[in-house]
Amino acid sequence: MVRGKRKATPGSRPVAGSVRGRPATGLHRRRAAPRVWAIRLGAAAGIAGVAVLLWAAVARAFAPHANSKRQTFDAILILGSPADAEGNPTPAMLDRVTEGVREYERGVAPRILVTGGPAHNRFVEADVMARTASALGVPPAVVFQERRAQDTIQNACLSMRILNAHGWRSVEVVSSASHLPRAAMIFAHTGVEFRIHAAPPSLTPAAYDNAAAIVEILKTARYLAWSQWTESCPA
Repeated sequence: MVRGKRKATPGSRPVAGSVRGRPATGLHRRRAAPRVWAIRLGAAAGIAGVAVLLWAAVARAFAPHANSKRQTFDAILILGSPADAEGNPTPAMLDRVTEGVREYERGVAPRILVTGGPAHNRFVEADVMARTASALGVPPAVVFQERRAQDTIQNACLSMRILNAHGWRSVEVVSSASHLPRAAMIFAHTGVEFRIHAAPPSLTPAAYDNAAAIVEILKTARYLAWSQWTESCPA
């Protein structure tokens, strides 16, 4: 007797790993393998990214506030912030310069050094900050400029050249509160005596200040994992 083909019963399903009821072939398994590895690599990258961000958050929490007990310094160093599209100080820049001038008036240091090049537009940040400091009553003769730096690492290393050239060995570093932990990590490697001092966000909008804090976590992560090993001071 010739047996007939078995008919599929209603609701029956193909066996897992098969195509229309036939077992999966090696070709299908090979096609699935790259997708599995892509998922694994994506998951590993995500875990690594989260780990670096956590590392950055912890490092910021434990960043040094000073490496000296000095109360007075050779210079007040104000870190750059972009000018606006017309070359005027933005609220963030004005907050930094205003606080630096206040520290100068309190007698923290006899001079101010402003640092920052045309990092975000054609205006040299140090030029704008120097004009602002003078407008706030600081004699131009005691305001020094570092006009080339493109980021915080360059702020530190290029300012160090000016400090060393004048025999100055200590600075109070003034910047926005969210910027200072990363700046402190960088200045800790310069050999200069320093302390950090936060500029209150008197004029900076709260939304901008909050966004800057998030960006600084990302920049700190990049510094820890990459920039501190690869970036060098320009000649």
